[in-house]
Amino acid sequence: MSNIVKVSKLCNLHQKRKGRAWYHWYSAEDSPEERKLLLKLDLLIIPYAIAAYWIKGVDQTNISNAYVSGLKDDLGFAGDELVRLNSMYIAGAVIGQLPFTLLFPMFPMNWIIPGMEVGWGLFTLLQYRVESFAELAAYRFMVGFFEVLIMYLALGTEVMNWDVEEGYSSWGFCLERLLQACFKVQHLKIFTGSGEWLGGGKQFPYLLAETPSLNWDFYRWMFIICALITIPIAIAGVLIWPGTPARPNRLVLSEIEISKAKARLAANKSDIYEKPHETRFQLVKRIVTDRKLWILTLWNTLYWNASTTFYRPDLLWLKSLKRFSTPRVNQLGAIAPSLGMAYCLFVNFSMDLLWGPSGAITFALSWNTIAMIILAIWDVPESAKWFAFNSIYTHSAMSSVLNGWTNDILRDDAVGRGFTLTFMNLFSQSSTAWTGLLAFPTSEAPRFLTGYIYAAVMSVLVVNFTFAVILPLSKGVDRSLVVESEVEVTVGSKSSSNEKGS
Repeated sequence: MSNIVKVSKLCNLHQKRKGRAWYHWYSAEDSPEERKLLLKLDLLIIPYAIAAYWIKGVDQTNISNAYVSGLKDDLGFAGDELVRLNSMYIAGAVIGQLPFTLLFPMFPMNWIIPGMEVGWGLFTLLQYRVESFAELAAYRFMVGFFEVLIMYLALGTEVMNWDVEEGYSSWGFCLERLLQACFKVQHLKIFTGSGEWLGGGKQFPYLLAETPSLNWDFYRWMFIICALITIPIAIAGVLIWPGTPARPNRLVLSEIEISKAKARLAANKSDIYEKPHETRFQLVKRIVTDRKLWILTLWNTLYWNASTTFYRPDLLWLKSLKRFSTPRVNQLGAIAPSLGMAYCLFVNFSMDLLWGPSGAITFALSWNTIAMIILAIWDVPESAKWFAFNSIYTHSAMSSVLNGWTNDILRDDAVGRGFTLTFMNLFSQSSTAWTGLLAFPTSEAPRFLTGYIYAAVMSVLVVNFTFAVILPLSKGVDRSLVVESEVEVTVGSKSSSNEKGS
């Protein structure tokens, strides 16, 4: 009977809620002990991840805020320096994924992540003393080297290992559980947005910059503040980060809790050992020849290239109006990421309550497409431009849906999933390093005609690809795992009958 229950838990990701109210956070089958375990994992992962994402959100907008707050004039920028700095950041992020991918399986996450935080903080701090483009480009490369692995691989994989698999694989694998998983990851996106909001609306650095005895510009103070905040975050990571099911942090998890988590993961056909069952050559060959790697990589690449937030065209547009002071430009530039927090919540809740993951992706990117079309036309009322620029974060709002769906499709192979996620991010980010130079040259700001058209086309392609390829692929994976479980139940029943007969 227990085996049959396990099969029933492998429910289709695209099922309806079957009448359950929106406020039902846990599965009806969860025991009080299971809910307590899930809550504990949430409290260990989410606050730390929020803090880490939040400070990285400040950094991501810092370079654009610095550009419009005196950096351009101080360093004598006159061409495409801003987009080139962004490309150096992306290059560091892409290259950094290679060595860290090898380190992840070798050491506990509660040591790797704080170590990366320290490296990030060091090179963030060094940016305060920058005096030339070459020096700043080198620092941005190293910031990217340490930063993106923390945000998109280490933290994202951690949430998927514990919360997603615990939350919507073991705890009842269906849309209700995907909501919970994406909501947890989306907390991180929301606080990245709040960090970007702080990056624009902050006042304390302005006060420091205006103090005569502290003869540094505003943007230099922000680099210092970001670096200092990182120190306690790194220390906390060693103590409270739970690790992964294969390499848990026993300072915060008991053996009983670890065993319970592993048992429920195994019940849903999720890989809990994170160890290859073949040689490295066989592993790589199996993954590279699996169509899921290339399908998901193409999907993710289209998504990354549909974004304009990395280039902050709204800030550059506000600066070009020449109507606002530098503090006012940064304050107004905080509106878009602030609205992005609301977009994140709406897209992820509507996914569960209204239209599922494919519908949520369609909604978010359709809105993004409309905004890009308005900006491509350009000769529109200023109010229309305000609407368009304040809509650019609708693209980021659906990232948790995409990432959660990807982890769902790859849930039965932890080693293969890690390889695929790394390759996806590496390839997708590397593509934006050169497409940004072509589509968003700073010398054309804020009238990025090519960039806006390009982002609109990519948005449309993501939606079409989701329905034509990803949706059938996901349903096929669900069916294959259910069939596999039914075979195991049948074999187990026959074995029991033979034992009784003998």
